[in-house]
Amino acid sequence: MKVTNGTTYRMLQTNLGKISTRLEDLRNQGATGIKLNKPSDDPASIRPVLTTRSQIRSTERYLDTMGVSLDKMEATDGNLEHVENILQRVKEITINSINGAMSPADMTVFADEVSQLRQELLDAANATVDGKYIFAGYQENVKPFVENTSYDPALYDQADSATWPYIYQGDPNPTELEITPGEKLQTNLTGNDLFMGISNSVMQAGPIPPAVGYPSDAGRVDIFSVLTRVEEALRAGDIDDPAGAGGGLQLQMENIDTAADQSRRLRSQLGNRASRVDTAMMHQEDVRLDLNQILSRYQDADAIETFAAITKQETAFQAALSITAKVSKISILDYL
Repeated sequence: MKVTNGTTYRMLQTNLGKISTRLEDLRNQGATGIKLNKPSDDPASIRPVLTTRSQIRSTERYLDTMGVSLDKMEATDGNLEHVENILQRVKEITINSINGAMSPADMTVFADEVSQLRQELLDAANATVDGKYIFAGYQENVKPFVENTSYDPALYDQADSATWPYIYQGDPNPTELEITPGEKLQTNLTGNDLFMGISNSVMQAGPIPPAVGYPSDAGRVDIFSVLTRVEEALRAGDIDDPAGAGGGLQLQMENIDTAADQSRRLRSQLGNRASRVDTAMMHQEDVRLDLNQILSRYQDADAIETFAAITKQETAFQAALSITAKVSKISILDYL
């Protein structure tokens, strides 16, 4: 078969195009560091690359969610420390009032301080992180504790939360975080459980008719009621009369200890869960590192190999250009 000049030129042009395209691909790999820029670069690697990328995104979502939850848990712990400090100060005041020869004016000063401490307790109970109430359960946009405007010391009933000085408006459902597929962990404390001593399960079941409110669980107390009744006992000078104002300071001393134990126990549980979240985050960081290494094997270009290939391809391109230039000068006149 006779090869015409036109056929030769087309072959040269085709080969130049292939070499030029390959050189452009290599330069792109060298600039981006990625050898898999389109499916045709390595069809067999597309599926594992897409799967690995999906797993990396999932891992990053876990890390983001756990990071936010851990921040809230740390903020919660800070508020619980403040609650313990408040209870410690109220206990000191109560001890001094019981053991010391306090005048009515001194007792009034102490009562005023307890009133301020109760306000601090309310601020801690209504604490927020990023505009969300941390002790409101699911209802993060609802202020969990408000003053009970119908509170009457004479009608106070330890077994009926409707008669207590503060009302809980939050939700008895704690927030759960999925730290690994299929594993969930409670990441917050509900206000009813922490401050009122009413377990989530009791509040979820609802009050037993004809009751309106709830009682605290056995061995637990409503911390707001404790501080309120300590103040009432101080103003009335009631040291040891359980039937008197505030139930007497000696009785409230026991309740203060119960409240402190209640807070410390839940704080300890929260600390254990925070440690578990922190461990889960470290595990997910390791998983992300492993996935990135897998992804790198499939899509990352070796810098040395790539630049060596670029040099080789540029040499081939220059040679092809040189041959094309020489062939293009051949004319039929050269054979006459």
